[in-house]
Amino acid sequence: MAATMQVLVATAEREVYRGDADFLVAPGAAGELGIYPNHCPLLASLTTGELRITNGDVVDEVFVSGGFIEIQPGIITVLSDSADRAGDIDEAAAFEAERIAQEAVETHKGDIDYAKAEAELSMTAARLAWLKKKKR
Repeated sequence: MAATMQVLVATAEREVYRGDADFLVAPGAAGELGIYPNHCPLLASLTTGELRITNGDVVDEVFVSGGFIEIQPGIITVLSDSADRAGDIDEAAAFEAERIAQEAVETHKGDIDYAKAEAELSMTAARLAWLKKKKR
């Protein structure tokens, strides 16, 4: 039997994914991280992007909006502000969120509001680009 590791992807509100994996790719802040079972312990920050969790021939994909990944013997924990599996994202709602974020950027009232709106717009645009890639 091939070696596997437990993977947990969670936000403050919910558990998004839990399962076994024999390989995981994460969007690290310094570049993609490829993780196999028995990887050395590691704590790293993540950027907005796609987690690819492979278990045999099955690949699960989860979109994360940054966060942290902790690798310990036998378990990987990903904590993110928001995370969604591809099938859980409502495309119409994602387009609406992007429209609202774009509107907020265009009508900002202060530096803090502008930075927050710009970050939200960047994340929603990345989520939509990921959804479009999944549809192809």
